[in-house]
Amino acid sequence: MADLVLVVDDEVDVTNMISRSLMMGGFEVMVAHRGADALQLTRQRTPDLFILDIMMPGMNGIDVCRHVRANPELRAVPILFLTARHEIEDKIDGFEAGADDYLTKPFDLREMELRVRALLRRSRHDLTSADLERIEVGDIALDCNSYELTTPDRVVLLTPVEFELVQFLMRHPGHVYSADDLLQEVWGYPPGTGMPDLVRVHIKNLRDKIELMPKEPKYVRNVLRRGYMIVGGR
Repeated sequence: MADLVLVVDDEVDVTNMISRSLMMGGFEVMVAHRGADALQLTRQRTPDLFILDIMMPGMNGIDVCRHVRANPELRAVPILFLTARHEIEDKIDGFEAGADDYLTKPFDLREMELRVRALLRRSRHDLTSADLERIEVGDIALDCNSYELTTPDRVVLLTPVEFELVQFLMRHPGHVYSADDLLQEVWGYPPGTGMPDLVRVHIKNLRDKIELMPKEPKYVRNVLRRGYMIVGGR
């Protein structure tokens, strides 16, 4: 069965172009031109991936992304932002809302399809991998089925991007990875193509979620001029 992509953009020409390209690539496509309509469509069928514009009338793409991540039935569905907003702050906003990838307009249709396929491969691996399990490092535990991270003080739900980062670090406890290392090892960016600022955003979000004192982290540590690691806190 073909993967179902929900394309959400208020520009009809853009949705038509994306739809044609994806269908030629063997995908099934649903289209919405408003955020609220997109969420309504998900009640009829659950997509395998979202392509979201940010700037739309009414509910914008950031709001749609947050609604998706708050819905237990949709929170693991990959989200690709496809938008004209290209500043680093815009990208940070998108990733903070729970996006998995971010592509700016104008864009190359071939690159878009490659990113869609990469996100679907990652998502499918998460769902079918024999590695699904509970990972424990000292005082913290990660449930790889529910995306819940447990510390002695709280239980938090991670976004898919946060989950991938935490899972990687917890599989290598005490090892230090630079931002470039994490961009390549966790998310598959070719060397020199990712943005270290985005790693810093994800680390900050993790600390805000799991640390009692985010500015004095107990679990998600950084080593000066080297990178980041996870320790058990004991």
